[in-house]
Amino acid sequence: MNIDNKLKEIINERVMALGYELYELSYKKENGDNVLHVIVDADKSINIDDIEIVSNEVSKLLDELDPIKENYFLDVSSLGAEKPIDVAKLDKYQGSYVAIHLSNPYKGENNLEGELLSVTQDEVILKIRNKSRYIDAKLKRNEIDRARLAIKF
Repeated sequence: MNIDNKLKEIINERVMALGYELYELSYKKENGDNVLHVIVDADKSINIDDIEIVSNEVSKLLDELDPIKENYFLDVSSLGAEKPIDVAKLDKYQGSYVAIHLSNPYKGENNLEGELLSVTQDEVILKIRNKSRYIDAKLKRNEIDRARLAIKF
């Protein structure tokens, strides 16, 4: 078992117990230093307090088990403000401002941004800006191939 898989096995359970998902983990040498990168995700927004909680707990766990015998830096982060969204979990993001990519264009556009108003099994309603006004775009859920959180300017 390589070091990344061993560390994932050790860390995943603790991260899940805290209410987060271990999205990615890598251990590598960067600029002469060993760095353990841990990226976490959740269905809710993750803030700096969440990162501190995960970092402290993972650090304690690694100190107890000591799976890495050399010096290293622990870097815990999230996917960020514009994280990708699993299309199957869109309903958890109702009320959020999102960017959606469609396999079939809506009024000539494949990329839409707006407030996610509602999600059903077959349909998604997205409040989008159309020139100087807002409209509710009714989209077929099976035509959404990618989604992410977006920042509204």
